[in-house]
Amino acid sequence: MSVLRVACVQLRSGTDVAENIEAASLLIRQAAQDGASFVATPEMTSLMDMRKGRLLAQAVAEADDLALAAFRALASELKLWLLIGSLPIRVADDRCANRSFFLGPDGEVRARYDKIHMFDVEVGDGQTYRESATFAPGDRLVVADLPWGRIGLSVCYDLRFPTLYRRLAQAGASLILVPAAFTQTTGEAHWHVLLRARAVETGAFVMAPAQGGRHADGRETYGHSLVVGPWGDVRAEAGTEPGLILADLDMADVQKARSRIPAWQLERPMAVSP
Repeated sequence: MSVLRVACVQLRSGTDVAENIEAASLLIRQAAQDGASFVATPEMTSLMDMRKGRLLAQAVAEADDLALAAFRALASELKLWLLIGSLPIRVADDRCANRSFFLGPDGEVRARYDKIHMFDVEVGDGQTYRESATFAPGDRLVVADLPWGRIGLSVCYDLRFPTLYRRLAQAGASLILVPAAFTQTTGEAHWHVLLRARAVETGAFVMAPAQGGRHADGRETYGHSLVVGPWGDVRAEAGTEPGLILADLDMADVQKARSRIPAWQLERPMAVSP
């Protein structure tokens, strides 16, 4: 049971929820046919629409979300462990949660994680992003258990906050998820180095299923879904087109990496001098 076959689904989600569900479901089915036991999809799997007010107009409460219902049924049908990178879930009249769902092979929701860090930036490509105008941030870290080990959940911009990942590792996570929709500009500059750094710092596997390409709302995302080993080595990488990457993860590699460089276990408290 130490070897786990995983798959990252890369998407180019648009503004039609039904079409996005169908596209993701086809690739999840393909991953199952290819022998994956754990499959992960990107951030905003069901809907990508950054135009003001458009996403909120389509978002519904968790109990009414058609995508969640469809993916729960699919996990149960295929007997898969499934991480839906995130869905926009309405939590107030004017706000959504950017929420990940970890589903068991019975279709039940085993864990939920609301993205903590909001992407409120000007990235230098002529565009300004104010995620906090639509989304309410989460306020807690989440770990959950697979038969092969414990996973830690995060979403996209969380990647730039290394303390979050250190705490997930200290909570027992040996596989960390980073579903994302990185912009082309920031992805080209930072995607690989940040994901590899998080893997090295924690001694954990990192899975990062991504959105890629030019979306219907005009946004361009970087793609390059990655699976990174606990020594920082890239185990699998996608390009920019929708599709799948698969990797076989020997979870014993986590303990090997952590025993060689136990930095995450030996961190000491430090005071700041005035």
